[in-house]
Amino acid sequence: MIKFIILGIVQGLTEFLPVSSSAHLVFTEKLVHLSTDNIAFFVILHLGSVSALVIYFFRDIMRIFADRKVFTALLVATVITAVIGFLGKDYFESAFSSVTATAVELIITGFILLVASRFMHGKKKEPDLVDGVVLGIAQSISIIPGISRSGATIASLLFRGLDAQKAFVLAFLAGIPAILGAAVLEAKEISAAFCGQKYDLLAGFLASFLTGLVALFLLRIVLKKAKLHYFGYYCILAGSLALFFLR
Repeated sequence: MIKFIILGIVQGLTEFLPVSSSAHLVFTEKLVHLSTDNIAFFVILHLGSVSALVIYFFRDIMRIFADRKVFTALLVATVITAVIGFLGKDYFESAFSSVTATAVELIITGFILLVASRFMHGKKKEPDLVDGVVLGIAQSISIIPGISRSGATIASLLFRGLDAQKAFVLAFLAGIPAILGAAVLEAKEISAAFCGQKYDLLAGFLASFLTGLVALFLLRIVLKKAKLHYFGYYCILAGSLALFFLR
């Protein structure tokens, strides 16, 4: 159970920072020698963190339905993510088995963040339809382990000239239906996993949920001061170390 809790803590702390929670889960799984044969366990951990996300951004979620532009952009992004995620389901699942590929993708995330750090002063306050399309494509690509979902989506919106704070909020809100959709696709696998390791998985879920809440509260403080290039350097360093020591 301790190993599952460790993975839950890693998920909760890294889900909301642009450092790829999936990459850290793959690396941690390798370090603690915990074998999971399918993506179901990772989805359960993501459900823990998305539960924290729903609670933390509850008011923003309620306001979505009153803002036509935001609602449209998120709807378009969700549809694109769902289509690409469904069509590429087998490929994305197989990608979780490669530590080397995950490390390389994490390094790519680092370079994306370094470039995005130069676009932190956008002035656009409201997203448009094109922003929704770009957001959906970026979120779809980030299903690949090592490509940070928050990093890719935030960067894509910054490239579109969106205000940095608005980009952060939209990126996180777009992640809610994406993660819930992944859980629906893996419902059978999750059910089977619970039959064999119910308490271990619940422990991982709770660890992810609680640490996710802590990370979100810390994020509010950090966002006003943090710079994306710091996370970029971290991703490049972490990915490089994984290439040398975890292959």
